[in-house]
Amino acid sequence: MSIVEVCDLTKTYGSGDTAVTALDRVSLSIEPGEFVAVMGPSGCGKSTLLNLIGGLDRPTSGSVSIDGTDIATMSDTEVTKLRRRSLGFVFQFFNLIPVLTVTENAALPLTLDGTKPTEAQAKAAEWLGKVGLGDKLASRPDQLSGGQQQRVAVARALVTEPALVLADEPTGNLDSKSADEIADLLKQAAEQWGRAVVMVTHDAHIAGHARRIVFMRDGQIVDDVRLQDGDPTAVARAAMEKAGLL
Repeated sequence: MSIVEVCDLTKTYGSGDTAVTALDRVSLSIEPGEFVAVMGPSGCGKSTLLNLIGGLDRPTSGSVSIDGTDIATMSDTEVTKLRRRSLGFVFQFFNLIPVLTVTENAALPLTLDGTKPTEAQAKAAEWLGKVGLGDKLASRPDQLSGGQQQRVAVARALVTEPALVLADEPTGNLDSKSADEIADLLKQAAEQWGRAVVMVTHDAHIAGHARRIVFMRDGQIVDDVRLQDGDPTAVARAAMEKAGLL
């Protein structure tokens, strides 16, 4: 069973002559353990699609089902619980709380959901170890590099062991070495830890770490390419050529 089922998804902002269609009847399925990159020019609908899948926005029409449940039929409270328990989010600018330790930051989804702080922090420490930060548990965000801060964000996204991780330009604020490391970490989350990962990126090299690239233009999916192992840049370039984008 697919983790994500998007069917005829449309999102329009405004009305009448000023209406802008950000997504136009998009359909997409994503399986457990799949790492999918979404690419396309600015304004093509990439982030809108991610926000709708994550329940951060509501569609104008169409449906988004997460693990068999149509989130359009859920109340705001139910969607909030779903995001907290079944979805993980990684953003470009880390969104860590500066006054909290690395462990406290990574534990936030659990503590907000009512888990005892000691249990939440123990689980967070486990995931921080998995992402290579086992020696930074008591550090503050400003004591870490950008790449390390994004690792904390990845641990925070995974701490509830969600079915789906959504990453919006997760490497856009990093140097090339750290960007590759975060892309590999997301790949590991999919292939070793069994999470479905959907990543929006403008970087073809980073997209090449995924197993599948969905290309968008003008609010629609224009191609959907399965990838083979190899150099990420060469893989992504071949996918873009196949999609007619080069």
